Amino acid sequence: MPASTARKRKRSRITGVVALAVGATLMLSACGSTKDEASAGGGGGSGKVGVILPLLTSPFWQSYNDYVPKMATSEGVDALKTVNSNSDPSQQITDINNELNQGVKGLVVAPLDSAAIQAGLDQAERKGVPVVAVDVAPDKGKVAMVVRADNVAYGEKACEYLGQHVSSGKVVQIMGDLASVNGRDRSEAFRSCVKKKYPKLKVLEIPAKWESDTAAAKLDTLLGADPDIKGIYMQAGGVYLAPTLQTLKAKNMLKTAGQKGHIVIVSNDGIPQEFDAIRKGQIDATVSQPADAYAKYGMYYIKAAMAGKTFEPGPTDHGSTIVKLPSGILEDQLPAPLVTKENVDDPKLWGNTVT
Repeated sequence: MPASTARKRKRSRITGVVALAVGATLMLSACGSTKDEASAGGGGGSGKVGVILPLLTSPFWQSYNDYVPKMATSEGVDALKTVNSNSDPSQQITDINNELNQGVKGLVVAPLDSAAIQAGLDQAERKGVPVVAVDVAPDKGKVAMVVRADNVAYGEKACEYLGQHVSSGKVVQIMGDLASVNGRDRSEAFRSCVKKKYPKLKVLEIPAKWESDTAAAKLDTLLGADPDIKGIYMQAGGVYLAPTLQTLKAKNMLKTAGQKGHIVIVSNDGIPQEFDAIRKGQIDATVSQPADAYAKYGMYYIKAAMAGKTFEPGPTDHGSTIVKLPSGILEDQLPAPLVTKENVDDPKLWGNTVT
């Protein structure tokens, strides 16, 4: 064989081997997409996790706080003792910075203010620490996932229930903090639904900022001017249930379901106290906001984020749907069922499992 021919065949074999190697590398790269890159930041799936609460004056957040260590253990997350921001958005940013300075590898935060939280999120991003937001979606800033129920559905469910049980007249919605996307979503959804579907209802509004004292004082004033209220929508039973019932009782307006003059009341949260009030006929319904699932999937997603995993919109394996918000942030919208006297004793509801 001529030397030139041998050299050509040798070069051909080398070229083929290189081509195979390159092809194999490309195939491996395609299989190992950025959806599971441990080098994407965080603690590679391990490390301390800070958990920041918005407040602890509500039974709902007290229950969430109790679930956190249990769910952290079940999900294999090393969570630090929770921190309470005590209803102060500025304090919440300080709390985030304090946790970051302790060297946490992940953060699970329930934002108080959808806009103000960006300062804390930006600080976490600069340090390469992933964040999962629970209950409230930020307006801006980077989070790995928002764990939340569909708050628009909360307002719509309350509207539907009142509309079906109050034919006409005045209804009140005791609103949350409009600096929070939750307060905005629930308020606008309720208002729009009533206008569209139940035009014989007139909506009166109490901006109460998730504050029980504010709700009580403004409801007392409103009932003095408009004693012919037919229905009430409380956007947070955890802070509004007790003051609402106390105010109605003081005015001799707390009538049980079936009695003449009963005011139809729908709430949000799903706490045991609401369930007891439904059983007694003091209120009629509530939307069960999943405190247990908030804690569970807050831990699930922060562990995934610390390992560099990402997610896409679509159905999940736990009965929810991940959606992309207008901001581009992903949100896992967990189920939040309406609870009435017909299903209030359902043992699957977290409000019936709290001891």
